Amino acid sequence: MEMQLTEQLVELLGQLSDNAPRVMVVGDVMLDRYWFGGVDRISPEAPVPVVAVTEIEEQLGGAANVARNLVALGASTALLSSVGEDEAGRRVQQLLEEAGISAHIRVDANAQTTIKLRVMAQHQQLIRLDFEQLPDHEVLLEVLDVYQQQLEQTDVVVLSDYGKGGLLHIDQMIQMARSRNIPILVDPKGNDYSRYHGASMLTPNRKEFIDAWGAWGDEAELQSHAAELISSLEIDALLLTRSEEGMTLFRKDGSVSHKPTHAREVYDVSGAGDTVIAALAVAMGAGFSDEQAIHLATVAAGIVVGKLGVATATLAEIEDAGGQL
Repeated sequence: MEMQLTEQLVELLGQLSDNAPRVMVVGDVMLDRYWFGGVDRISPEAPVPVVAVTEIEEQLGGAANVARNLVALGASTALLSSVGEDEAGRRVQQLLEEAGISAHIRVDANAQTTIKLRVMAQHQQLIRLDFEQLPDHEVLLEVLDVYQQQLEQTDVVVLSDYGKGGLLHIDQMIQMARSRNIPILVDPKGNDYSRYHGASMLTPNRKEFIDAWGAWGDEAELQSHAAELISSLEIDALLLTRSEEGMTLFRKDGSVSHKPTHAREVYDVSGAGDTVIAALAVAMGAGFSDEQAIHLATVAAGIVVGKLGVATATLAEIEDAGGQL
């Protein structure tokens, strides 16, 4: 049954090529940089491995990775964000162009583009180094103006919060989309969810939900927590991603749907949340039901965690995965 459902969803999405869902992503973009190499000795200066770097890879990260996932799923994708006036910012813009993403990027001469540098050896991450600085307030106001203009040609809004300052005006963004009856999906960050008041759906992972709303002892207590959050924030639904336990969707009417994980092997969970919210946005923009949307998201997430680094799931990969369910 699940195999047939997956094949049906892929077929439906494939038929939307001439009228693809229009999704706008707003949030914190970053450059994911990987240094790959081998280790065959320990440093004489300190008890740490010496990595002989042989390969460097760069990928879009943060909200830009959400946009990349949307393109892979066939959506017409726009991205609003800001970068610094630096080498990493120019590289982000180049990668966005290569990915076919309609990017509306504001350059802040006073900020530094966020970089996540991962040093890898023998398929293991040895260390991650982060370089970041919050964008300028005035630059973010410019993004808000473009956001209002882009809403006129948007079916679904995704607000990708990585806590880097790019969503300073998120409350206004939610209100503006709501006034036009446009669904708003939010990937949250931090422990203050009040700023997401009025969104259509939040998609926290287990740790994020615990940090913001508290732990639970059993499924009944979890459902109570979810209902309290939905009521307090006046949102339509909460999708909780639960790693190996799959995903659970809690709706404001009290109904609950659960989907088990479809991951066959887990190599790297980096960016899995980006894939989930992208799949949900495409499904909602295509008019799929909640059940169809979370099924598509579960299958897509199962594909990307089987890859190294932040990755995407294409329609062809999802169709193939459907045959292996």
